[in-house]
Amino acid sequence: MTDTIFSKIINKEIPADIVYEDEKCIAFNDISPQAPTHILVIPRKGISKLSESQETDKDLLGHLMLSATQIAKKLNLDDYRLVINNGADAGQTVFHLHIHILAGRPFGWPPG
Repeated sequence: MTDTIFSKIINKEIPADIVYEDEKCIAFNDISPQAPTHILVIPRKGISKLSESQETDKDLLGHLMLSATQIAKKLNLDDYRLVINNGADAGQTVFHLHIHILAGRPFGWPPG
């Protein structure tokens, strides 16, 4: 995987407003929020997009989802949306797997 802005945040090469981190992932406020609460949860392991994950990543993927829910609970978010964009046509702009936690306003369906 190529070096991305997210790998630089993981390596503390550039600052971020970190709200959570553990041995497998890190979460921080998005610098271009699309909702009043917009947090990105990223694995420390470099996976470019969800479709590039392997069978051996299933525990990590579950950990990311559980971490997102823990962060939401910590922030007292009752209603929120989790989003994973997979590929450029789906809206992915940084090719390091990440989950968006979006909250604080109503969301329509279908998205986009």
